[in-house]
Amino acid sequence: MLEMQQACDEAVVQAAKQICMAAVTAPKACGRDTVTCGVLTGDEVRRLAEEMVRMEREVPNCKPIFVRDAELVSQCPAVVLLGCRGQSRGLTPCGLCGHENCGACHAAGGHCAFDDMDLGIAIGSACAMAADLRVDNRVLYTAGMAAKNLKLLGDGVSTIIALPLSATHQNIFSV
Repeated sequence: MLEMQQACDEAVVQAAKQICMAAVTAPKACGRDTVTCGVLTGDEVRRLAEEMVRMEREVPNCKPIFVRDAELVSQCPAVVLLGCRGQSRGLTPCGLCGHENCGACHAAGGHCAFDDMDLGIAIGSACAMAADLRVDNRVLYTAGMAAKNLKLLGDGVSTIIALPLSATHQNIFSV
């Protein structure tokens, strides 16, 4: 017989796949898909939490919430990573990024504002799907920074946000 918490943990991992689907199918600006997604489980989740702890202890000026968030992450059977790959859209004029156009933004090593908007919409879709599936979650930039350090979504991903997932009697994220 499958114990209740084991069943819930397995359901969370399955839900993570649906949450990724919701993020990937979210609307994108200018018809360009820069959003990428991945699911961490088991040792990958532990590795992410360890990197968060390391960052708080070793990175200068790191906010003292990385260890707190790492404790939450380490309790989760799955973590969804949502990121975006920087991509010029070739818009002239635009200027949302603070530069004259996409060429000037690229030349200055800038970051396209549409990437951040797309990622925000994807995060909203992911959280909505998690809510529909009754999976507790929290949006964590701290875990996203650690995932970026570890290159868990590969090279070329400019921003990562993490969505740790849990299903227990008490929502672990209500701290």
